[in-house]
Amino acid sequence: MTSPDLFAATDATWPAAAYTQVGPWVLRDGQGGGKRVSATSPTAEARPADIPQAEAEMTARGQSLLFTLRPEQADIDAALARQGYDIIDPTNLWLAPIERLTDVSLPRVTAFCIWEPLAIMEEIWAKGGIGPERLAVMARAQEKTGILARWNEKPAGTAFAALHQGVCMVHAVEILPEQRRQGVASWVMRAAAFWAAARGARHISVLCTQANDGGNRLYSSLGFEVVGQYHYRQKNPQKVT
Repeated sequence: MTSPDLFAATDATWPAAAYTQVGPWVLRDGQGGGKRVSATSPTAEARPADIPQAEAEMTARGQSLLFTLRPEQADIDAALARQGYDIIDPTNLWLAPIERLTDVSLPRVTAFCIWEPLAIMEEIWAKGGIGPERLAVMARAQEKTGILARWNEKPAGTAFAALHQGVCMVHAVEILPEQRRQGVASWVMRAAAFWAAARGARHISVLCTQANDGGNRLYSSLGFEVVGQYHYRQKNPQKVT
């Protein structure tokens, strides 16, 4: 498993409304669904001299000037930095063999795989800032499920998982504040793994910003490994969340 496989899995399991290649750039139409589905990415052929083309295309579409970059695209990253683009949300790509999370059975009535999302799931997501635009992103994915967690006989959290070529990617993990630090997120990830394993998945993956210390500790403790990173470069970064 290599990072490019996970970038493809990210696009498939958290898809933009549309992808358009213009020269050496891939532009995304996010329709308000956040940076991951709105950022422009360079292809292998892109060079710093091509940046004005991407900027012109984003401007013509009424989009914020937002790029997503991997470590191997350092020349473009450096050029954007010189042009006043801020670095936003350095993110880890975590990966584990699926069996690493299916070695412990789920306690009864702890986590349920459900699609379409229940109202309580949408309410929990909304409390974490995941609104209709991101629910629309979920709806665009193909083989998918939502996960509803319960703890102390009450709703505790929710997440979204989808499959792409043997990889289960988990997104939008949201645990209610009063239910945190009790292992709920671990059970959510294990529930996703059991769901995916039953459908032939070989790996499970999750994205986590490097600033999210709690999330990164959780995935490390579950046996995930960091296999890649990416970040954004943006002008006027308050415009896209």
